[in-house]
This record gives sequence, C-alpha cells and structure tokens, in this order.
Amino acid sequence: MSGKTLKRWVGRARQGQLATLGERRRPVTELEAELSRLKRELAEARVERDILQKATAYVAKAPRPGTR
Repeated sequence: MSGKTLKRWVGRARQGQLATLGERRRPVTELEAELSRLKRELAEARVERDILQKATAYVAKAPRPGTR
C-alpha cells in the first residue's frame, strides 16, 4: 500500500468521511460474482498444472533403478 493512500485514509478518518467510503459502489451482480469465482478457479488450475508439469519433468530426468 502506498503512503499516499494511507495518508488519504487518515485524512478522511479525521474528517469523519471514512465510514462513507464505498457507498457509491454498485452491488455486485450474480454474473460478476460468478465471473470472479471462475477467474479464481482458473488461476488455481493453472498453478496446479504448472506444478504437475514441473513434477513430470523432474521424474522424467531421475535415473531409474537398474538402468545406467
């Protein structure tokens, strides 16, 4: 978090405006919530895929017992 953001929050808190932050935001629709959930799942699946790819490469390089 930048110092500028923190300074702005402290200033608004001192003026009594901190409680009103975010009131102008519109509520999240079902479609937006689902999109957000799917993006998180996709990111998690990509991380898992990358881990599996690295593990596969590691196992493929490991010497097998009984071979030269």
